[in-house]
Amino acid sequence: MTGKAAITDAVRERYGSIARGERSGCGCSPSAEAPAIGYSKEDVAAAGVANLGLGCGNPLALSGIEPGMTVLDLGSGAGFDAFLAWRRVGPQGRVIGVDMTDDMLALARQNARQLGAANVEFRKGSIEQLPVEDASVDLVISNCVLNLSLDKASVFREIHRVLKPGGRFALSDIVLLRPLPASIAADLQSYVGCVAGASLLSDYLSLAFAAGFTELAAPQITDGRALACSLFPGGSSDLAGLGARYGEELLGQALRALLSAKIHGRKPLNQQ
Repeated sequence: MTGKAAITDAVRERYGSIARGERSGCGCSPSAEAPAIGYSKEDVAAAGVANLGLGCGNPLALSGIEPGMTVLDLGSGAGFDAFLAWRRVGPQGRVIGVDMTDDMLALARQNARQLGAANVEFRKGSIEQLPVEDASVDLVISNCVLNLSLDKASVFREIHRVLKPGGRFALSDIVLLRPLPASIAADLQSYVGCVAGASLLSDYLSLAFAAGFTELAAPQITDGRALACSLFPGGSSDLAGLGARYGEELLGQALRALLSAKIHGRKPLNQQ
């Protein structure tokens, strides 16, 4: 695997190019993919052009989001999940999106203006060092983003810091049943495609416990292979390239290791 800076640059460039319309988010159409990852046709229509076909599950499903909440979306992209949250928190609520990619932020802000989403704000920053005040958020959501972080322990600590006592997180992410084949785990395009950076489910939960969260749950876990076309930058063509480079057997092992999981947790009431 290349160095951390190169990985971060590759991730930023991939998502920047998607925001600029230079490549699609996946090898499937966003509308066709949506039901498979927990979005209704109404969700897709409500978020409009903010749906770039990214993600591995609907973090708002089963989240218990309520009117008046302050919601933070990590890796908010063009705003798809942020705008769905906005419709549910209502005019008394607030939604903050954080993303590190300038082109995505510009697109998200444009989408917010078009939707009239005055109580949705998009901030530039990293999920390892959030530009958000301590104990100011009721619910943290994220969709297929934590697996891209090179320091997941810091992400969970930051989620804990910004949540109010009793606040919750609801994440949809790619996790692993077993370690990936070493060659695919070291492949940069596999990392950018949300695969090589994924953690074992047990490690993911351990990081959340270590950050101080309780009531951890995985209310939904699904086979990640069906999402493979959406994870790699070039969709099915990238999958074919990986198969050609490493062999169909190794590629099959990697795809069988993938899970799409919803992970929930709560910050205890007695913690600041």
